[in-house]
Amino acid sequence: MPFPLKSHWPLWLLALATALPLAAQPAAPADAAAPFPVSITVDAAKTNGELHRIWRFFGADEPNYATMKDGRKLLGELGEIAPKEVYFRTHNLLNTGDGTPALKWGSTNAYTEDAQGNPVYNWTIVDHIFDTYIARGVHPYAQLGFMPEALSSHPEPYQHEWRPGEDYGLISAGWAYPPKDYKKWEELCYQWVKHCVERYGRSEVEQWYWEVWNEANGASYWHGSPQDFYKLHDYAIAGVRRALPTARVGGADSAGAGGAFTEGFLTHCLTGTNFATGQPGTPLDFVSFHAKGSPSVINGHVRMGISNQLRTFDGGFALVAAHPELKNTPIVIGESDPDGCAACTAAVYPSNNYRNGTLFASYTAATFARGQAIADLHGVNLEGALTWSFEFEDQPYFAGFRAIATNGIDLPVLNVFRLLGKMSGQRVAATSTGEIPLATIMRDGVRGPAADVGVFSSLAANRLCVLVWHYHDDDVPGPAAAVNLALAGLPAAAAGARVTHYRIDETHSNAYTVWKAMGSPTGPNANQYRQLVAAGQLAQLEAPAPLAVANGAATLSFTLPRQAVSLLVIEWGPPAN
Repeated sequence: MPFPLKSHWPLWLLALATALPLAAQPAAPADAAAPFPVSITVDAAKTNGELHRIWRFFGADEPNYATMKDGRKLLGELGEIAPKEVYFRTHNLLNTGDGTPALKWGSTNAYTEDAQGNPVYNWTIVDHIFDTYIARGVHPYAQLGFMPEALSSHPEPYQHEWRPGEDYGLISAGWAYPPKDYKKWEELCYQWVKHCVERYGRSEVEQWYWEVWNEANGASYWHGSPQDFYKLHDYAIAGVRRALPTARVGGADSAGAGGAFTEGFLTHCLTGTNFATGQPGTPLDFVSFHAKGSPSVINGHVRMGISNQLRTFDGGFALVAAHPELKNTPIVIGESDPDGCAACTAAVYPSNNYRNGTLFASYTAATFARGQAIADLHGVNLEGALTWSFEFEDQPYFAGFRAIATNGIDLPVLNVFRLLGKMSGQRVAATSTGEIPLATIMRDGVRGPAADVGVFSSLAANRLCVLVWHYHDDDVPGPAAAVNLALAGLPAAAAGARVTHYRIDETHSNAYTVWKAMGSPTGPNANQYRQLVAAGQLAQLEAPAPLAVANGAATLSFTLPRQAVSLLVIEWGPPAN
């Protein structure tokens, strides 16, 4: 089918486009070149192992946004994608303060000391944060950090006053130092986990991930040596396991793959002397590190850096694979993003202009699929890739933060997670003639004449899902792909199949296009706001339709614009609940 005409537009968008002056309507694609052919083959009879739902992890610097109006709404939406399977990680959970958020800052006042230096624990604010998660079907990925003011070995100045455009190193302050008393630090961790078990129940807390600090191999987050961090980690884990011996613990959530730092951490945990117990080793139930892309501005347009992120996956997996005893240990990419600073707006950093639109969406689809492929090459157990994107409360609409929603309006990238949420079961063999080879994209990215039109497929019970994306590093117009999708290996029961086609592009699942068509209002009125909220939801390209299946085979054809993402869901038998 061709790119949708107005007859295929959602009714709310058709009404909006009709009502607006011509100059305000979404512009036609600048590149009118004929679509190029792509052949995709999916064989439902050939499975490649379990589909790990690695996308179920999210996070943000600012913990207190979760309890605010738009934060609560967004957490609820994340929880709905995969109830009780989604995790949320955040910094600053043990910072001293009254809970007032700021960019790259938050606090809970969990620990203070009385005049005699005795600990005073107050879980009110952190409970409110975790309560908000759990009420919406989201589990904590609990970070033990940062350092409370009363425990910091260098407490003043304590809270930073960083703003976008300033030196990133200015975020560092008294919260980034080792404790003045490691036994008090261990006791804080013990008391917090003990309290969580009492409040939420052992079976709930056993499902959480507990990790210590963030990017202790970078000067912004840690003012100590690697050995100081190992000590901090050991005492924290000793406290956690004393409160809950079955707690899931790991780390070290390093900046990048971590190189010598990560290797030192893994070796310490596997064979080193534990600083807290004096015994060999430290429990390590999962390994975590971070991977980021590197966007830039080239000749007046944004150019993404997907190869940088994929190479970091590769380097981190290699570090883990070098230790045979970690072969089956789950890996979580604790921050997995196209760039390194969520709070750095596009107004200050033009390379971040990709964030509001479909480039972020297509990049994300391509990255998740390639991350799994790289893990397969190393034979490691990739359990999660955490998207460090949430929302920024009471900021301008579509300001260019790295976020998945703006003022309660979902961005196109959030709909990628809704697509992924529909996929489960087993991975299925799928190939595309338009896909850039993995080795090439890891080395060079997608910067030549050819775009990356890739495919990822899953099969569960009576549902086959086929995810297709059209990605290029360069944010410039390009021809669409004319996709011919050949399905094979479908069971006999699929003779009565139906297909539903979900789409993210300029006119589907895209509130940003609608906001621009409105004239980019700084304060949308009530009617505009309702239209924007509706535009941010996942949209179908067309109504569900029967699929002709003969001898276990079927074909579908559709046009996929540049930067678009499609999910085709083929179902047979009774409708799923």
